[in-house]
Amino acid sequence: MSKIDLHIHTTASDGTFSPKEVVMNSRAKDLKAIAITDHDTVDGIEEALQAGKQQGIEVIPGVELSVNYPKGEMHILGYFIEHKSKCLQYELKLLQKHREERNPQVIAKLNQLGIEVTMQEAIEISGGKLVGRPHIAALLKEKGYVSCIQEAFDQYLAKGKPAYVAKEKLTPQEGIQIIKQAGGIAILAHPKHLGHSDIELEELLRELKNFGLDGLEVYYTTQREKDTNKYLSLCAKFSLLATGGTDFHGDNKPEIELGVGRGNLIIPYYLVERMKERVESL
Repeated sequence: MSKIDLHIHTTASDGTFSPKEVVMNSRAKDLKAIAITDHDTVDGIEEALQAGKQQGIEVIPGVELSVNYPKGEMHILGYFIEHKSKCLQYELKLLQKHREERNPQVIAKLNQLGIEVTMQEAIEISGGKLVGRPHIAALLKEKGYVSCIQEAFDQYLAKGKPAYVAKEKLTPQEGIQIIKQAGGIAILAHPKHLGHSDIELEELLRELKNFGLDGLEVYYTTQREKDTNKYLSLCAKFSLLATGGTDFHGDNKPEIELGVGRGNLIIPYYLVERMKERVESL
Protein backbone atom coordinates (compact mmCIF):
# COMPACT_ATOMS: atom_id res chain seq x y z
CA MET A 1 0.00 0.00 0.00
CA SER A 2 1.32 3.44 -0.97
CA LYS A 3 1.43 5.64 2.13
CA ILE A 4 1.05 9.38 2.70
CA ASP A 5 1.27 12.06 5.39
CA LEU A 6 -0.91 15.12 4.89
CA HIS A 7 -0.18 17.07 8.08
CA ILE A 8 3.45 18.22 8.32
CA HIS A 9 5.10 21.32 9.77
CA THR A 10 8.51 22.66 8.75
CA THR A 11 10.93 25.37 9.85
CA ALA A 12 8.70 27.83 7.97
CA SER A 13 6.47 27.71 11.07
CA ASP A 14 7.11 25.60 14.17
CA GLY A 15 8.77 22.46 12.85
CA THR A 16 12.48 21.69 13.18
CA PHE A 17 13.06 20.12 9.74
CA SER A 18 13.43 22.32 6.66
CA PRO A 19 11.01 21.66 3.78
CA LYS A 20 13.80 19.93 1.86
CA GLU A 21 14.68 17.78 4.87
CA VAL A 22 11.03 16.78 5.25
CA VAL A 23 10.97 15.64 1.62
CA MET A 24 14.24 13.73 2.00
CA ASN A 25 12.92 11.97 5.10
CA SER A 26 9.64 11.20 3.35
CA ARG A 27 11.59 9.52 0.56
CA ALA A 28 13.53 7.47 3.13
CA LYS A 29 10.23 6.36 4.68
CA ASP A 30 8.83 5.43 1.26
CA LEU A 31 5.94 7.91 1.37
CA LYS A 32 4.28 8.52 -1.98
CA ALA A 33 2.74 11.89 -1.14
CA ILE A 34 3.01 14.51 1.59
CA ALA A 35 1.41 17.87 2.34
CA ILE A 36 3.22 20.83 3.88
CA THR A 37 0.73 22.46 6.26
CA ASP A 38 2.59 25.14 8.19
CA HIS A 39 0.69 27.46 10.53
CA ASP A 40 -0.55 30.63 8.81
CA THR A 41 2.23 30.57 6.20
CA VAL A 42 3.09 29.05 2.83
CA ASP A 43 6.74 30.10 2.90
CA GLY A 44 8.00 26.50 2.93
CA ILE A 45 6.00 25.22 -0.02
CA GLU A 46 8.20 26.27 -2.94
CA GLU A 47 11.29 24.62 -1.45
CA ALA A 48 9.31 21.45 -0.78
CA LEU A 49 7.89 21.37 -4.32
CA GLN A 50 11.36 21.64 -5.83
CA ALA A 51 12.73 18.94 -3.53
CA GLY A 52 9.71 16.76 -4.32
CA LYS A 53 10.47 16.90 -8.03
CA GLN A 54 14.06 15.89 -7.37
CA GLN A 55 13.13 13.03 -5.03
CA GLY A 56 10.04 11.74 -6.81
CA ILE A 57 7.73 12.64 -3.91
CA GLU A 58 4.34 14.22 -4.59
CA VAL A 59 4.12 17.43 -2.54
CA ILE A 60 0.69 18.95 -1.96
CA PRO A 61 0.67 22.69 -1.18
CA GLY A 62 -1.19 23.24 2.07
CA VAL A 63 -1.68 25.46 5.09
CA GLU A 64 -3.14 25.17 8.59
CA LEU A 65 -5.28 28.05 9.84
CA SER A 66 -6.22 28.57 13.48
CA VAL A 67 -9.79 29.77 13.77
CA ASN A 68 -11.74 31.19 16.66
CA TYR A 69 -13.93 28.63 18.38
CA PRO A 70 -14.76 29.13 22.07
CA LYS A 71 -15.69 25.48 22.67
CA GLY A 72 -12.28 24.04 21.78
CA GLU A 73 -9.17 24.18 19.60
CA MET A 74 -10.15 24.37 15.94
CA HIS A 75 -7.81 24.30 12.97
CA ILE A 76 -8.77 24.26 9.30
CA LEU A 77 -6.39 22.59 6.84
CA GLY A 78 -6.23 23.77 3.24
CA TYR A 79 -4.97 21.47 0.46
CA PHE A 80 -4.12 22.03 -3.20
CA ILE A 81 -4.08 25.77 -2.60
CA GLU A 82 -2.58 28.23 -5.05
CA HIS A 83 0.17 29.25 -2.65
CA LYS A 84 1.25 32.24 -4.74
CA SER A 85 -2.25 33.76 -4.72
CA LYS A 86 -2.05 37.46 -3.82
CA CYS A 87 -5.31 37.26 -1.87
CA LEU A 88 -4.03 34.32 0.16
CA GLN A 89 -0.69 36.03 0.81
CA TYR A 90 -2.50 39.15 2.02
CA GLU A 91 -4.68 37.22 4.48
CA LEU A 92 -1.72 35.24 5.80
CA LYS A 93 0.30 38.42 6.34
CA LEU A 94 -2.50 39.75 8.54
CA LEU A 95 -2.48 36.54 10.61
CA GLN A 96 1.30 36.70 10.93
CA LYS A 97 1.03 40.31 12.10
CA HIS A 98 -1.34 39.22 14.88
CA ARG A 99 1.12 36.51 15.87
CA GLU A 100 3.99 39.00 15.92
CA GLU A 101 1.99 41.30 18.19
CA ARG A 102 1.21 38.45 20.57
CA ASN A 103 4.74 37.12 21.06
CA PRO A 104 6.20 40.12 22.96
CA GLN A 105 3.21 39.96 25.32
CA VAL A 106 4.01 36.31 26.08
CA ILE A 107 7.65 37.22 26.72
CA ALA A 108 6.58 40.07 29.01
CA LYS A 109 4.38 37.73 31.06
CA LEU A 110 7.25 35.26 31.40
CA ASN A 111 9.52 38.10 32.56
CA GLN A 112 6.94 39.07 35.19
CA LEU A 113 7.16 35.48 36.45
CA GLY A 114 10.91 35.91 36.93
CA ILE A 115 11.84 34.01 33.76
CA GLU A 116 14.69 35.76 31.98
CA VAL A 117 14.03 35.38 28.26
CA THR A 118 13.94 37.93 25.45
CA MET A 119 12.15 38.29 22.14
CA GLN A 120 15.50 38.32 20.35
CA GLU A 121 16.34 34.93 21.84
CA ALA A 122 13.01 33.55 20.59
CA ILE A 123 13.76 34.89 17.10
CA GLU A 124 17.17 33.21 17.18
CA ILE A 125 15.58 29.90 18.23
CA SER A 126 13.22 30.16 15.26
CA GLY A 127 16.10 30.70 12.84
CA GLY A 128 14.64 34.03 11.83
CA LYS A 129 11.36 32.47 10.74
CA LEU A 130 7.84 33.09 12.01
CA VAL A 131 7.99 32.85 15.83
CA GLY A 132 5.33 30.81 17.60
CA ARG A 133 4.74 29.40 21.07
CA PRO A 134 6.77 26.24 20.30
CA HIS A 135 9.82 28.42 19.72
CA ILE A 136 9.28 30.15 23.07
CA ALA A 137 8.82 26.72 24.64
CA ALA A 138 12.09 25.58 23.08
CA LEU A 139 13.78 28.68 24.52
CA LEU A 140 12.48 27.84 28.01
CA LYS A 141 13.87 24.34 27.62
CA GLU A 142 17.23 25.60 26.35
CA LYS A 143 17.59 27.94 29.34
CA GLY A 144 16.69 25.21 31.81
CA TYR A 145 13.32 26.52 33.00
CA VAL A 146 11.56 23.35 31.84
CA SER A 147 12.72 19.86 30.92
CA CYS A 148 10.74 19.53 27.68
CA ILE A 149 8.51 21.40 25.24
CA GLN A 150 5.31 19.92 26.65
CA GLU A 151 6.23 21.03 30.17
CA ALA A 152 6.60 24.60 28.90
CA PHE A 153 3.05 24.51 27.59
CA ASP A 154 1.67 22.74 30.65
CA GLN A 155 3.22 25.23 33.07
CA TYR A 156 3.26 28.52 31.17
CA LEU A 157 2.04 28.72 27.58
CA ALA A 158 -1.19 26.75 27.19
CA LYS A 159 -4.60 28.39 27.45
CA GLY A 160 -5.33 29.24 31.09
CA LYS A 161 -1.64 29.19 32.10
CA PRO A 162 0.14 32.30 33.46
CA ALA A 163 1.95 33.33 30.25
CA TYR A 164 -0.88 32.59 27.83
CA VAL A 165 -2.01 35.41 25.55
CA ALA A 166 -4.97 34.94 23.22
CA LYS A 167 -4.41 35.94 19.61
CA GLU A 168 -6.87 37.39 17.14
CA LYS A 169 -8.23 34.62 14.91
CA LEU A 170 -10.42 34.15 11.90
CA THR A 171 -13.92 32.78 12.23
CA PRO A 172 -14.35 29.21 10.93
CA GLN A 173 -16.32 30.59 7.97
CA GLU A 174 -13.54 33.06 7.14
CA GLY A 175 -10.88 30.34 7.34
CA ILE A 176 -12.81 28.11 4.95
CA GLN A 177 -13.47 30.99 2.56
CA ILE A 178 -9.77 31.94 2.41
CA ILE A 179 -8.85 28.39 1.45
CA LYS A 180 -11.61 28.14 -1.16
CA GLN A 181 -10.64 31.50 -2.67
CA ALA A 182 -7.12 30.12 -3.10
CA GLY A 183 -8.54 27.21 -5.10
CA GLY A 184 -8.14 24.67 -2.32
CA ILE A 185 -10.25 22.26 -0.35
CA ALA A 186 -10.94 22.85 3.35
CA ILE A 187 -10.62 20.10 5.97
CA LEU A 188 -11.43 20.16 9.68
CA ALA A 189 -8.24 19.11 11.47
CA HIS A 190 -8.01 16.69 14.44
CA PRO A 191 -11.70 16.76 15.44
CA LYS A 192 -10.92 14.93 18.68
CA HIS A 193 -9.23 18.12 19.96
CA LEU A 194 -12.61 19.84 19.98
CA GLY A 195 -13.76 17.68 22.88
CA HIS A 196 -17.26 17.39 21.46
CA SER A 197 -19.95 14.83 22.07
CA ASP A 198 -21.09 12.91 18.99
CA ILE A 199 -24.20 15.07 18.69
CA GLU A 200 -22.25 18.33 19.01
CA LEU A 201 -19.76 17.22 16.37
CA GLU A 202 -22.55 16.35 13.94
CA GLU A 203 -24.12 19.77 14.46
CA LEU A 204 -20.76 21.43 13.89
CA LEU A 205 -20.07 19.47 10.69
CA ARG A 206 -23.48 20.39 9.35
CA GLU A 207 -22.74 24.07 9.98
CA LEU A 208 -19.21 23.94 8.56
CA LYS A 209 -20.38 22.11 5.45
CA ASN A 210 -22.78 24.99 4.81
CA PHE A 211 -19.71 27.26 4.88
CA GLY A 212 -17.97 25.05 2.29
CA LEU A 213 -16.09 22.45 4.36
CA ASP A 214 -14.88 19.58 2.16
CA GLY A 215 -13.64 17.01 4.62
CA LEU A 216 -12.50 15.71 7.97
CA GLU A 217 -9.07 14.62 9.22
CA VAL A 218 -9.98 11.01 9.97
CA TYR A 219 -6.51 9.52 10.50
CA TYR A 220 -4.46 11.30 13.17
CA THR A 221 -1.70 10.53 15.63
CA THR A 222 -3.63 10.80 18.90
CA GLN A 223 -6.82 9.04 17.79
CA ARG A 224 -7.86 5.50 18.63
CA GLU A 225 -9.33 3.04 16.16
CA LYS A 226 -12.85 3.70 17.47
CA ASP A 227 -12.36 7.43 16.80
CA THR A 228 -11.18 6.73 13.26
CA ASN A 229 -14.19 4.51 12.59
CA LYS A 230 -16.54 7.17 13.97
CA TYR A 231 -15.04 9.86 11.74
CA LEU A 232 -15.24 7.59 8.69
CA SER A 233 -18.95 7.15 9.40
CA LEU A 234 -19.40 10.90 9.68
CA CYS A 235 -17.65 11.41 6.35
CA ALA A 236 -20.09 8.99 4.76
CA LYS A 237 -23.07 10.64 6.45
CA PHE A 238 -22.15 14.18 5.39
CA SER A 239 -20.45 13.35 2.05
CA LEU A 240 -17.12 14.62 3.31
CA LEU A 241 -13.62 13.64 2.21
CA ALA A 242 -11.45 11.67 4.63
CA THR A 243 -7.84 12.80 5.05
CA GLY A 244 -5.06 12.03 7.50
CA GLY A 245 -1.69 13.08 8.83
CA THR A 246 0.69 12.82 11.74
CA ASP A 247 1.01 16.53 12.69
CA PHE A 248 4.77 16.09 12.43
CA HIS A 249 6.87 18.87 14.01
CA GLY A 250 10.29 17.20 14.18
CA ASP A 251 12.14 17.64 17.46
CA ASN A 252 9.38 19.89 18.84
CA LYS A 253 7.18 16.77 19.07
CA PRO A 254 9.81 14.00 19.15
CA GLU A 255 7.27 11.28 19.93
CA ILE A 256 5.60 11.81 16.54
CA GLU A 257 7.37 10.18 13.60
CA LEU A 258 6.91 11.26 10.00
CA GLY A 259 4.42 9.05 8.18
CA VAL A 260 3.47 6.83 11.13
CA GLY A 261 2.84 9.15 14.09
CA ARG A 262 3.51 7.07 17.19
CA GLY A 263 4.05 4.04 15.00
CA ASN A 264 0.46 3.01 14.40
CA LEU A 265 -0.67 5.19 11.48
CA ILE A 266 -1.03 3.86 7.95
CA ILE A 267 -2.67 6.46 5.71
CA PRO A 268 -3.46 5.19 2.19
CA TYR A 269 -2.75 7.09 -1.03
CA TYR A 270 -6.25 6.62 -2.43
CA LEU A 271 -7.36 9.46 -0.12
CA VAL A 272 -5.27 11.83 -2.26
CA GLU A 273 -6.94 10.53 -5.41
CA ARG A 274 -10.35 11.36 -3.95
CA MET A 275 -9.12 14.81 -2.93
CA LYS A 276 -7.94 15.45 -6.51
CA GLU A 277 -11.34 14.46 -7.83
CA ARG A 278 -12.95 17.02 -5.53
CA VAL A 279 -10.51 19.74 -6.64
CA GLU A 280 -11.21 18.98 -10.32
CA SER A 281 -14.94 19.26 -9.68
CA LEU A 282 -14.71 22.76 -8.18
